[in-house]
Amino acid sequence: MQLKFRVGILGATGTVGQRFIQMLERHPQFEITSLAASDRSEGKSYADACAWRLPGEMPAFAAQLRVQAPRPPLDCDLIFSSLPADIAKSAEEVFAVAGYPVISNSSPWRMAPDVPLLIPEVNHDHLRLLETQRATRKFAPGGFIVTNPNCSTIMLALALAPLHARFGVTAAVATTMQALSGAGYPGVASLDATDNVLPYIESEEEKIERETVKILGRMNGTQVEHAAFPMSAQCNRVNVSDGHMASVRVKLARAATIEEISDTLSSFTGRPQELHLHTAPAHPIIVREERDRPQPRLDRDAGTGMSVSIGRIAPDSVLDFRFVALSHNTIRGAAGAAILNAELLASQGQFDRVVR
Repeated sequence: MQLKFRVGILGATGTVGQRFIQMLERHPQFEITSLAASDRSEGKSYADACAWRLPGEMPAFAAQLRVQAPRPPLDCDLIFSSLPADIAKSAEEVFAVAGYPVISNSSPWRMAPDVPLLIPEVNHDHLRLLETQRATRKFAPGGFIVTNPNCSTIMLALALAPLHARFGVTAAVATTMQALSGAGYPGVASLDATDNVLPYIESEEEKIERETVKILGRMNGTQVEHAAFPMSAQCNRVNVSDGHMASVRVKLARAATIEEISDTLSSFTGRPQELHLHTAPAHPIIVREERDRPQPRLDRDAGTGMSVSIGRIAPDSVLDFRFVALSHNTIRGAAGAAILNAELLASQGQFDRVVR
C-alpha cells in the first residue's frame, strides 16, 4: 500500500479549515497529521477548540488532535493554508522558507508574479513558475507556495476558459450573488442578512478582475502574460448558505452560435480528468437546459461540489452572449480547489516525505 503524504492545516478551526478536514477524511493520498490555528486555540484538542459547523459529526481522527501554533515545525510533508489574509502572507512564507510546500487558499500571494494562481483544468502549465520561485526566493529545498483563486474567480475563470480558448474573449462582465458561508463564521450578522442583499464585499471585485486575467494568461518564458481583455465585476452577498452564483456577459473575438457555446462548455475537460485525480469531477462544467437552472439549493453539490453549473445561455444585446454560473464556494471555491491543486502537484512528484 502506498504511503500517504502527511498534511498540516493552517486555520483549521475556520469554515474552510473544517471543509479541508471533511474532504480529507478518507482521501487516498493525504492524511492529516497536524492542525494549527490562532493563539486562543493553541494547546487545546481540536474538539475543544473548534465549533464544528458542517453537516455531520466532526471526524473522530481530527477531534483528538492537539491544535498547534501556525508556525514551523509541524509534523507533516505539506501545508494547506486557510489563514486570514492579514496573517497568511508572513505565516506561509515562514513555512516555505522552512522547506514546506504550501498550498494556500488565502489571498496575499495570489498576484505575486512567481506564484502559480492555479486551476488545474485551466492553467496547469503555470506550475513552471515554481522554477522561478525556487531560483529567486530564499526557500529551503522542497519549500514553495502555490495558491488557488478567490471562490468566485474560480467559477468565472472555469466558465470563461473554454470560451477564451476556442473563440477568444474580448470583454467579460459578471454580477455575483455570493453565499453567506463565503464570509466565514460568524460572518454576516443575521439582522443584516435577513430580508436583504448586501451590495458590497470588501476587495472581492478587485480580486475577480485581477485574478481572472492572470489565470487565463499564457506562459511567456518564465512569466505569465496576463490575458488582455477587460474583466468587470460587481459583487453582492445574498441570503443563501452555500453556493455562489454569477450572471455573466461575454464579448467574443469570433462569431459563435448558442449550440457552439453550449458544446464548448459541456465538453470541457483538462489535466485533472486526464490523470483521473481523486477530487476532479468527470465534468468540470455542467450545462443545464432548464429555464430556471442553475439554483444554489439544487446545483451547488454537482460533481460532489467540484463542478460549475451553467445555464440560461442566450444572445446578449450589449455584448455577445450571457449565461448564469453557479459553484459551491467552500468546495470548488476553496478547500476542494486546494486539494485538487495538491493532487496535481503530487502527480508531478513535487512533494517529498520528510521527517521533521
